[in-house]
Amino acid sequence: MTNISIESIGIANEQSHHDIPDNWKRYFSFSTDHKVIGIQYLVTSFIFFLVGGIFAMVIRGELMTPESDLVDRTVYNGMFTMHGTVMLFLWTFPSLVGLANYLVPLMIGARDMAFPRLNAAAFWMVPVVGILLMASFFVPGGPAQAGWWSYPPVSLQNPTGNLINGQVIWLLAVAISGVSSIMGAVNFVTTIVKMRAPGMTFFRMPLFVWAVFSAQIIQLFGLPALTAGAVMLLLDLTVGTGFFDPANGGNPVMFQHYFWFYSHPAVYVIILPIFGVFSEIFPVYARKPLFGYKVVAVSSLLIAVVSAIVWVHHMYVSGTPGWMRMIFMLTTMLVSVPTGIKVFAWVATIWGGKMRLTTPMLFALGGLVLFVFAGIVGIMLSSVPVDVHVNNTYFVVGHFHYVLYGTVTMGMYAAIYHWFPKMTGRMYYEGLGKLHFWLAFIGTNLNFFPMHPLGLQGMLRRVASYAPDAGYEFWNIVASVGAFLLGMSTLPFILNMIGAWTIGEKAPDNPWQAIGLEWEVSSPPPIENFEEIPVVVSEPYGYGKSEPLTESRV
Repeated sequence: MTNISIESIGIANEQSHHDIPDNWKRYFSFSTDHKVIGIQYLVTSFIFFLVGGIFAMVIRGELMTPESDLVDRTVYNGMFTMHGTVMLFLWTFPSLVGLANYLVPLMIGARDMAFPRLNAAAFWMVPVVGILLMASFFVPGGPAQAGWWSYPPVSLQNPTGNLINGQVIWLLAVAISGVSSIMGAVNFVTTIVKMRAPGMTFFRMPLFVWAVFSAQIIQLFGLPALTAGAVMLLLDLTVGTGFFDPANGGNPVMFQHYFWFYSHPAVYVIILPIFGVFSEIFPVYARKPLFGYKVVAVSSLLIAVVSAIVWVHHMYVSGTPGWMRMIFMLTTMLVSVPTGIKVFAWVATIWGGKMRLTTPMLFALGGLVLFVFAGIVGIMLSSVPVDVHVNNTYFVVGHFHYVLYGTVTMGMYAAIYHWFPKMTGRMYYEGLGKLHFWLAFIGTNLNFFPMHPLGLQGMLRRVASYAPDAGYEFWNIVASVGAFLLGMSTLPFILNMIGAWTIGEKAPDNPWQAIGLEWEVSSPPPIENFEEIPVVVSEPYGYGKSEPLTESRV
């Protein structure tokens, strides 16, 4: 069933779209055009990605030697906390929301998001979050130092005695970020359910849209828990309530439930859109229909459902009873089934295809390889005995970063290169793109693979120093070299994006000969996307078939 009945929601905003100047200044305005908002998200989040990367290189510079000799330990703890916070709340989530903002209306044949002003308001909360977090460096005591998870009672400590401190600012920023994401989730779900073009049934939607839909359902059900937990912890810290403070009769473990009830499903919020990116890119550059389209689509919803019953595997050593450990070990392992379906479908799509190893395809293939490794380690960590053995070590850090950098960031790069001609009307430079890929792929493995042997040897995470005779120094040097290489890998990307956008060769409307509604409009698309709403008559990914995707409306 399709429904475009609330397309009228956007009619009131059409005039405001036309009032936006058609130049660079529009990206600094309160625009209601989903395409402008999408690029605002992408550029803003990438700036914070660079900031978070600088924090990471300070951390890796400290760990190159056993002694704590680069920065003060309190500075290290602040850098450690802010690295994770910035990379999650200011890079990963906003960048994926930006990509979805740009693509979803185009892919489903809509003129805009369902609630354009709500969409703009959700974006402008992101710079507020970033400004708050950066401002926390200048308050007494510096930024929050309790880690990006902010567990009490550590996060309830306030040695400066000031009401305005780094931890308070951190909690306020996370709460604002949560409100922004909830607003975005309402908008995405409404847009996808109610504003699809005629003929676009659910099983004619692109898989990127399926992935975004599934991820935003997780946001709607899970994010209120994290936001509520942050507000309750803020009240404990500022007005002396006793939700989580054991000194006031509170239960600090309850915060872990609030936090992980959302924050593990959040991994799927992050990675599902990247799965959608892989599903869009592999058929284009293999010139084959996606294998098992409907099963892959349903697997995204299955991941969303199972994600709600896995959070306790983060709490195996938090006094969790044995029977609960067993239940959540099984549910965590169950996630491998729908994700395995996707991997099988991607490999089957690539197999025997007429491969074009362009920059987007290289990044997608690299992301897939790194995800398979991360998935194998993830199954290991779902096992109670293994998780207890490596709990709180760098083994967990390595796994986490193979997911978030190896898969998600590589997938984001694939998406940016693939849709760059559509967004800008310009072609990127292929040579710089391939240089970027190889630097990033090699740097990722050099940086994060050594964390696994470090963890198995017993090196704890969150430490600024370690015993000189512990045998950790070699692997830490390798990891730090990899981190610096990753930092260098952003230079050809920045040069490519700025150079191509300003003086690059003009792009045709469909440079990849791809199938999809977004490729049937000009590059860049017009303000209202479509002169006439298309009528969809077939499934996507019809490479090698004779059926058209759309027909002209009579």
